[in-house]
This record gives sequence, structure tokens and C-alpha cells, in this order.
Amino acid sequence: MTTASPLPNAITIIAGKGAYPRLLADSARSQGVTRMAAIAFRHETDPVIAKWVDEVHWIYLGQLGRMLDALKTTAIPHAVMAGQITPTHLFRVRMDGALLNLLRRLPERNAHSIFAAIGEEIRRIGVTLLPASSFMEKHMPAAGLLSRRSPTVGEANDIRIGFEVAKTVSRLDIGQTVVIKEGTILAVEAFEGTDAAILRAGKLGGSGGVVVKVAKPGHDMRFDIPVIGLHTVNSIRKARIRAVAVEAGRAILLERDELIRQLDKLDVAFTVMEDPQ
Repeated sequence: MTTASPLPNAITIIAGKGAYPRLLADSARSQGVTRMAAIAFRHETDPVIAKWVDEVHWIYLGQLGRMLDALKTTAIPHAVMAGQITPTHLFRVRMDGALLNLLRRLPERNAHSIFAAIGEEIRRIGVTLLPASSFMEKHMPAAGLLSRRSPTVGEANDIRIGFEVAKTVSRLDIGQTVVIKEGTILAVEAFEGTDAAILRAGKLGGSGGVVVKVAKPGHDMRFDIPVIGLHTVNSIRKARIRAVAVEAGRAILLERDELIRQLDKLDVAFTVMEDPQ
């Protein structure tokens, strides 16, 4: 019988945008973490993170060398990646030599390969990168219906098809989200991110789309874990989406109660499903 590793008493949060870094910091404190640092990205990370951690090291996106130096400065042996980075910004920032050299070594450049390579650089300086889900268990729902309204028969069929397609697409490191309507795939998430894919689907198919978001098979839970938060609700509203499904135990819902309340207000069915395979 194996036992779970003890939680560290100090962590560095590599903080992207949105509420995720703040919620992780709050949850980590409640679970006994006594010291927290954050590496924050200018024009990405919400400055409110400073109220939740003991120290913040601000850098610009693209400064891999500065990030590694900040990790060394904190002298904290564990780090967690929390929160997304606007994908298109990766092509519009001035990259330092460390990041340019890293990218040159990659035969394929996608979220998985880039973050895996960054994770290896972090490991080389003696810092263990913990799963992005660390301390966030209460934000990861089990299978079941979360909304007031259940999916219709047609929506349930789209969810089933969408789940299979999303698993296939994610296996190819393209994206983790698909939008489907009446059996037709309207949009597959690529590098633009979930919200942009949802909006694209709304323009193509009008109202009635179904969003399915999964984790890729064998997903590295240290980074790029599927997340749905309040910002996604705005895209769901604009695209007039009718149902949303995520994978049980492999997705993080940010500000869950308010998220569900907003989806109920839009009369969107929201379900969590097990991988049928």
C-alpha cells in the first residue's frame, strides 16, 4: 500500500492570468503552506496576487532566464504553474536567449511541448514542478449534473460525440476543446485557446452549440490542465451555447458556485462525465 507524499510547507506559484493563482494560494494556505512566493507576468497576472503571497517577482513574458533566476532566489524547492497565458502573446513578445534556445530545440511547438521543455529547465535548477491540480482538489468536480437543467437527448448525443472527438484531437496535441451542434463539429480548439474557439463556433453555427472540454490521454498534470472560469461564461453567452461538458476529476472549475449560477441564468446544461473508455 502506498501513501501520498506529504504536502510541502512552501511553494512558488508561477502565476498566469485569471483567478486560478489566487484560488490556489488561498487553498494552499488553508492546507498548511506557510510560505508562498509568486512569479508574475506583467500584463498577464492579476496584481491582486500580491495580497495572497509573501513575495512577488515580476517579469515579462518571454524572460525564461529571469524566471529561472527568480526560482533560484526564492530557494523554495517546489513550484506550481497556475493560470493561463494568452496564447498569441507567445508570438508577440521579445524572447530572451534562454527561451529562444529552448524553442530552437523543439521539433514541434505546442502547449504540451513548450511547457514540458520549460518544466525540464525548472527541474535542472533543482525545483520540483508539482501538478497544477495541487491544492485544488475541491475545485475538480466528480461526475454528475451541476446545472439546474439536464442536457436534452440531442445535446447528450453531441456531448458523447464531442467527448470522443476531443480525446482524439487532444491526443494529437492540437487542443482540448471541441464545439459541436447536431452532430457537426463547428470548432476544434487550436493555439487560440478555448474562448476563441467557442466564439468561432458561434459565428459559424449560430445558437445551440455544445462545448466539450477534456484532458488528453496521459495528460501531464503539471501544466495546461483544463480550466473553466467566469471568463468562459462570457464566450458561452456570446456564442449562445446550450450545453457544456467537462471530464470528471480532470478539470478545474474556478469560482465554481458563481460559475454554475451564471450558467443556470443562461439556461445552459452543465455536466461532468467520466471517460467512457
